[in-house]
Amino acid sequence: MTTSVVSIVYVSDAPAAARFYGELLGLSPSLETSGYITFDLGPGAELAVWSGRFANLSPEVPRTSEICLAIEGGRPDEIHAIFEQWRSKGVTILHEPHDAGFGLTFLAADPDGNRIRVAPKD
Repeated sequence: MTTSVVSIVYVSDAPAAARFYGELLGLSPSLETSGYITFDLGPGAELAVWSGRFANLSPEVPRTSEICLAIEGGRPDEIHAIFEQWRSKGVTILHEPHDAGFGLTFLAADPDGNRIRVAPKD
């Protein structure tokens, strides 16, 4: 059986969210519909933004999950460089770089308040 893991992020505007994630990750969508857009992240992994049935999402609503972008190598200088790049783009930073036991990490948010963690890959 072949499997693929798709992480779905609920957003209020799929095309706008796709532009945000596409620019952030340097990727183009692999599938686009009016309310569901995916990005191929590599063998067996995709990121999807979905606005179907999720009108009026608010960044103020607490999010209980997060997407973690695990950086191969994950050296502190790489994590800091990504942090500075995102901050210069105006990405909302929830927690600046800090050591969390598994390495240097920081936490950001997309325009809908969904959490995005950058951390070293195990």
